[in-house]
Amino acid sequence: MEPRDLLRLLLLYYEAKPDPENPLERVAFGTSGHRGSSLKATFTEAHVLAIAQAIADLRGSFGATGPLFLAKDTHALSEPAWATALSVFAANGIEVRTEAEGDHTPTPLVSLAILEHNAHHGAKADGVLLTPSHNPPEDGGFKYNPPTGGPADTRVTKAIEERANALLREGLKGVKRLPLKEALSRAKPFDYAGLYVERVGEAVDLEAIRASGLRIGVDPLGGASLRVWERLAERHGLPLEVVNPTLDPTFRFMPPDHDGKVRMDCSSPYAMAGLLALKDRFDLAVGNDPDADRHGIVTPRGLMNPNHYLAAAVHHLFTTRAWPGARVGKTAVTSALLDRVAKALGREVYETPVGFKYFVEGLLGGWLGFGGEESAGASFLRFDGRPFSTDKDGILLGLLAAEMTAKRGKAPDELYEELAGALGRPYYARKDLPLAPEAKARLARLSPSDVREKELAGEPILAVLTHAPGNGEPLGGLKVVTENAWFAARPSGTEDVAKVYAESFKGEDHLKAVLEAALSLVARVLA
Repeated sequence: MEPRDLLRLLLLYYEAKPDPENPLERVAFGTSGHRGSSLKATFTEAHVLAIAQAIADLRGSFGATGPLFLAKDTHALSEPAWATALSVFAANGIEVRTEAEGDHTPTPLVSLAILEHNAHHGAKADGVLLTPSHNPPEDGGFKYNPPTGGPADTRVTKAIEERANALLREGLKGVKRLPLKEALSRAKPFDYAGLYVERVGEAVDLEAIRASGLRIGVDPLGGASLRVWERLAERHGLPLEVVNPTLDPTFRFMPPDHDGKVRMDCSSPYAMAGLLALKDRFDLAVGNDPDADRHGIVTPRGLMNPNHYLAAAVHHLFTTRAWPGARVGKTAVTSALLDRVAKALGREVYETPVGFKYFVEGLLGGWLGFGGEESAGASFLRFDGRPFSTDKDGILLGLLAAEMTAKRGKAPDELYEELAGALGRPYYARKDLPLAPEAKARLARLSPSDVREKELAGEPILAVLTHAPGNGEPLGGLKVVTENAWFAARPSGTEDVAKVYAESFKGEDHLKAVLEAALSLVARVLA
């Protein structure tokens, strides 16, 4: 994005008026809040005013009567959206705690702040984050975390969505607002990074990292984790180097992704090209997206597949922490290697639909030791079994990779190779299948009886699932399982496609057969 495009983006944030009768321009909470762009009238001042007022109206019913932790990442639209939200929350008499010195704040730091406050106070806190995560530079996003500290569940987001859209239809007549100067005077500064740097040693062995002599590289990809990594290195003497300290809301320094678009996706080898070019300088390197809820792990051999790293992380965590009875949380489209690792360790798997919100209750209650998604998002408990962050934490997973390397004397990809050699090597793929809107709706409503096939790529079908085995929630699609393979298909929330995931433990040719059979099966049941 060029500077002239940045100016237009910011002007349209204030001037574009969404049409509340147009479904594409309404408030819509997906798996990670409301996202859009002022260029398309899908993320504007009007949206933020409506969502902030909806939260102010409803937060008491969600159990939040104490302070609200407000934060933003480094996307261009996050700054004005932060100011808009602050003006609304202050006008509603909410005690807002926000970044000291107006800095940027990663998502997991807000989660930790909520949990720490609520552990010691009766009036529970909640949080708001202005971030579209790894999305392109022109996007904005609004996330709400209730007193659980993690992503809001569907009941909460539906209530916010309905109230916000009602306010849009009413021309924002019910929105309260203060001038920004007055709102700023009422806000209380909060040192998010200081709290995180102080507490993270309760979840990761920082002394082992410090004493290891490892050469660790970090690329925040222009995101909010920059100051956190710098303070971690300073406070704990960690042997890490931030290789790219650039903060630029245009993200012009980022290479394009596979489709030519710019995304700060730390699981993409295209987005991580800068760090990959330096991999031989380090024993381990870590990347984060702009709000640091995702991780990318680079070793001298390259960027790790997110599923491979999650398998290594689960093995390391459950062989170095006690956590009696704690289960392994994974989504339905995360590698089945995690199931095999958990079984080998005598641990149960808790499988859920896509969405980190499904792990919040388990992490908060301590009965999930780990929760992870195939899209490079995960978190885990402190050593003593208490939750650290109930939202995805890319910084924590980066530090875990350093702990793993320091204590085992081998990088995470080397541990993965051992696991794959012992338990089976997974081959994983995802493909988008174009679907009309009505076909997407049918896919979300499928039942197991719609699948008549008895075999998948030469193996007997063992299970046809439309609800997650862990929590019984709808998958919003279909999953078919055999002894050595599976596929899942679910409609995209933003495009007219079905996302089809497949995995095989019998090689690349078998994976290709599984994927072809999956596409054929989905096409038949939707015909």
